[in-house]
Amino acid sequence: MKTSAAKGDVDAILAHPDLLQDRILQRLAPCHFEDSCAEAFWKQLKTSSSVLVLLGCGLDKNGCKDEPCLILNRRSRRVRQSGDLCCPGGTVERRMDPLLARALSLPGLPLARWPHWAAMRRHCPRTARLLALLLATGLRESWEEMRLNPLGVRFLGALPAERLRLFVRVIHPLVGWIGRPQRFVPNWEVERIVSIPLRQLLNPGHYYRYRLYVDPEVQETVDPPTQDFSCFLYQDGAHVEVLWGATFRIITLFLAKVFDFSPPDVSTRPVVPGLLDAAYLNGTKG
Repeated sequence: MKTSAAKGDVDAILAHPDLLQDRILQRLAPCHFEDSCAEAFWKQLKTSSSVLVLLGCGLDKNGCKDEPCLILNRRSRRVRQSGDLCCPGGTVERRMDPLLARALSLPGLPLARWPHWAAMRRHCPRTARLLALLLATGLRESWEEMRLNPLGVRFLGALPAERLRLFVRVIHPLVGWIGRPQRFVPNWEVERIVSIPLRQLLNPGHYYRYRLYVDPEVQETVDPPTQDFSCFLYQDGAHVEVLWGATFRIITLFLAKVFDFSPPDVSTRPVVPGLLDAAYLNGTKG
């Protein structure tokens, strides 16, 4: 089975941001969208979230300058899953987000510029409404978490939903391209912004085995006490970041769809240790 696109093809795509965006648009064509999926979403609204898989070049003075990067947030100690890398996003705000969703289809705004939008509105109106709401939520949450300018984001498509394993929540990932350099400002939920070059994510040598040890105090809610997961390791200056869990699955699905890339078997790779404790599950105050 083919595990990745030819290296020359990948290099050419990564060297030309316009080619990369065109490829993402093509590979993420809305073939999996159906109105039946939208109906299921409305029933699970309280346990659903929308996140943005943000890509771009020259994004921040401390981020990637010359090549396409993925932009993630590192969760602060004041929230659940502290220390994890995640895509910006959150749950639907019932009053504000429907209003924002209607505005996104105005000329010049992200949905109006998406080439599949007109056809989706005609053939799958309920799904179109859902997509607009999810994008509005993701953009609003990204503004709140990191001051992302929503007018500078080009919507490129959606990925299939991802279900969390430790919490009762379904995540709906949407892919966006940041067209202009931005200075991100993290809020209290975010410890720092992490920029990871796509070229690094496509390097099999950066994938490891993440061994999660469960604190005895929380073993009643988490079973078994020790688990192994695939993960991606990234050296970001003085920081070593571990990408794992739901965000890892979202990003590797994106890489599979766009680049035909699959992470290697990590069963024989070195172990990266991690701890799951009460602070991770609940966050800390102050």
